[in-house]
Amino acid sequence: MTKRVVIVEDEPNIIEAINFILSRDGWDVTVHANGETAVAAVRTARPDVILLDVMLPGRSGYDILKDLRADPDFAALPVLMLTARGQKKDRELADSLGVTRFMTKPFSNAELLAALGEIAAGA
Repeated sequence: MTKRVVIVEDEPNIIEAINFILSRDGWDVTVHANGETAVAAVRTARPDVILLDVMLPGRSGYDILKDLRADPDFAALPVLMLTARGQKKDRELADSLGVTRFMTKPFSNAELLAALGEIAAGA
């Protein structure tokens, strides 16, 4: 069965790279670049996992994660949060909001595929 992922990321080069990697690995990929409408996009797509950037236009990934965790339909949805800022306070905030996994940029393709596969399998 094909796994569905929503990538919430606003950087075109990162979107293109991740989309290519995941599509090649058999994932059904939906891309969304706007923080303000990301929760609605997730509701529409009904993914198995979300790849969520922290810094987005409109709303932060933290705000989006908070909204998803408050929604009973998405409270347990696996979320892999990506950020260029990997400081301890950023990780602690993500953990407090219920992130499944936290990964800093840059990351390797293999690392990303392994992390998504693990959290999707644990869902």
